[in-house]
Amino acid sequence: MKTFKKASIACCVNLAILAGGISVATTANAEETKAQKQKKPAGLEIIQVTARKRTENVQDVPISVSALTSESLDVLGSSGMDVRSLSARVPSLLIESSFGRTFPRFYIRGLGNTDFDLLASQPVSLVYDDVVLENALTKGMPMFDIERIEVLRGPQGTLFGRNTTAGIIKVQSKKPTEDFDASISGSYGSFNSTDLRLAVGGGLTDTLSARVALLQQNRDDWIDNKAPGFEQKDQLGGYGESAGRIQLLWEPNDKFDALFNYHYRNADADARVFRANIIKKGSNDLIDNFDRSVVYQDAAVRNKQTVDMKGASLKMNYDFGDYTLTSVSGYESANIFSVGDIDGGYGCGFCGIANGPNGFVPFPSETGAAMPDHRQLTQELRIASNDLGVVDYQFGLFYFDEDLTINNLSFDTLGGGNQNGLAVQNMRTKAWAVFGSVDYEMSNKVNVTGGLRYSNDKRDWDGTLVLSPFGAPGFSETKKVSDGQVSGDLSVNYKWTGNTNLYGRLARGYRAPSIQGRSLLFSANATTADSETVTSIESGFKAVLLDNMARLNADVFYYQVNNQQLTAVGGSGNVSSLLNADKAVGYGFEIDGEALLTEDLLVTAGLSYNNTELQDNTISVDGCGLGGSVCTITNPLNAEGKVMIDGNPLPQAPKWIANFTARWSHEVGDGEIFVYTDWAYRSEVNFFLYESKEFTGKPLLEGGIRAGYTWDADDAEYEVAVYGRNITNEEQLTGAIDFNNLTGYVNEPRFWGVEFKANFF
Repeated sequence: MKTFKKASIACCVNLAILAGGISVATTANAEETKAQKQKKPAGLEIIQVTARKRTENVQDVPISVSALTSESLDVLGSSGMDVRSLSARVPSLLIESSFGRTFPRFYIRGLGNTDFDLLASQPVSLVYDDVVLENALTKGMPMFDIERIEVLRGPQGTLFGRNTTAGIIKVQSKKPTEDFDASISGSYGSFNSTDLRLAVGGGLTDTLSARVALLQQNRDDWIDNKAPGFEQKDQLGGYGESAGRIQLLWEPNDKFDALFNYHYRNADADARVFRANIIKKGSNDLIDNFDRSVVYQDAAVRNKQTVDMKGASLKMNYDFGDYTLTSVSGYESANIFSVGDIDGGYGCGFCGIANGPNGFVPFPSETGAAMPDHRQLTQELRIASNDLGVVDYQFGLFYFDEDLTINNLSFDTLGGGNQNGLAVQNMRTKAWAVFGSVDYEMSNKVNVTGGLRYSNDKRDWDGTLVLSPFGAPGFSETKKVSDGQVSGDLSVNYKWTGNTNLYGRLARGYRAPSIQGRSLLFSANATTADSETVTSIESGFKAVLLDNMARLNADVFYYQVNNQQLTAVGGSGNVSSLLNADKAVGYGFEIDGEALLTEDLLVTAGLSYNNTELQDNTISVDGCGLGGSVCTITNPLNAEGKVMIDGNPLPQAPKWIANFTARWSHEVGDGEIFVYTDWAYRSEVNFFLYESKEFTGKPLLEGGIRAGYTWDADDAEYEVAVYGRNITNEEQLTGAIDFNNLTGYVNEPRFWGVEFKANFF
């Protein structure tokens, strides 16, 4: 089992005792809250979002946006699942990773980046508590004690700027208030998994409030290694993770407030578990008798991944009457060490060392990455008008500074795992931007919003080969990229009726130029990609129906990406290189709705269609390894034997995503019983830029269920529940490695658990 810091448990106990002490003084407020909770809703709750850096009703925002509330997030994370549990839970959103729990890759409307390198940039930005998290490693911060998550689809090039050509995931944690509240939960499930959470907040003085939230998760190893000579039961699959957040809110008067946020994450887990030759040649079926609980690896004992993250932010608001000045300062630091058996098997077919039940493994590949040094500084200043009158505005400045070091590592598997390769990369990124947005109320029915942003980016990179696994002499190289671009948007919102809005939006996004030095262990061929831009147009409606008993939002969209940044990953040598495609286009629709069918039954549903296509008849990439003999490529080849990818859909871009939830409850005694189910579907995807029979992921449907009883007692609310994730035990490929053999990785297995929660007011 991956164990973790005992101090976190002790802190949870101390905070629980503190919560009990404070609750004595808050009985009156608790009774009021309890009475409110016992009332059946008269309709759907209004969902407030901050998609435009203002608190607004989601129905009034002329952007395609979906929001996940704290209750649905608790359900999705109930098995200890990381941020990938959000995948396909709203229209057009997919999340995957070949790096394990620590390195999520986001895709919106088919736009994303399959690159596994720690320098990789993504066209989907993650904004966590008003601070942009740029490096993909930092985007793995656990989602706990969360108020809501907003998914903003389409370019967000005005208020959020660089690297938002696809959209934004915006995470908002629960903030301190003067009113006391606390929650504690514990769950136990399959594989001896435990999930402990505690949060407590309230007023410390008349002007100072605080909130503390803690998370600790553990799971035992459950995957057996049956490689001859390397046999070990329960060697892989476990993890241990702790995270915490401390927030202080100071409100000395009605003009000024300051919110301080400190957060951390420590994780000790296995790297992604790769499995050699689990795909049937000539198809995308898993091999006969595939067993998710077994691997055959000769380097599993060294499979390891540790993460240490910490950060802090300070958000200050000063109300000048007509407008408010806001400052958001952020600092983030992340370190990682990760090693995995990339070939997913054992032996060396080319060396005459026998392979086994896992099939032919030409040569061993055991590599890793470390980021021993990383820091990110951000600063935003903005001024926004206060009164939503005829003219509303906001404008500001943004600064970004990131400095990091990456070590690419290789190991001699046949020599006992000694390190035989080291390449060091350093990159410094500096960016700044100015932006402004104006909202004009043309009439009581029509609002027009327009905004512009100028972004300037500069990256300086150097790489050094210190130790070659092939005995090559060391070398150094440098790269520099820079660019400045204008992005922005123009939208019109028309109040067709009192409950229905129609909107149209034209937007332009920009992704900064990129550098990729992943191949340093092999040769001096670091690659760069120029800036990409996207132009998007969408139109939709947002309607409240049946006397606020139902909501239905829908949109259609079309976009064109110019100079799209792509990463060719794998092929002969398992290298990755950047390139720019002439353009890519995408179009589709999204539908998102919910309805209170009876006072006891609430259902939600979402559906999206995304058709994406690369359009560049000159672009080609390496196919699967060993001269293309590993897989069955269905694209044409050029004269050099490379694969032409013109006309292909983007990788990890399913045409269809659908989701459905239903919650039924019924009053029994002093509480209620409930049953909740949720389902998510995505259609087939290409894992790589080229198309092949083997590396096409089949459609994936996963469902969950939760049933339990909630009741009130004195100044608290309690819940006991049983739950299941992937309850049909769906077993499908979610990704692959294409350079050596038919290696892939699969989705999480079925999981059952029990949970107890208590909320104090």
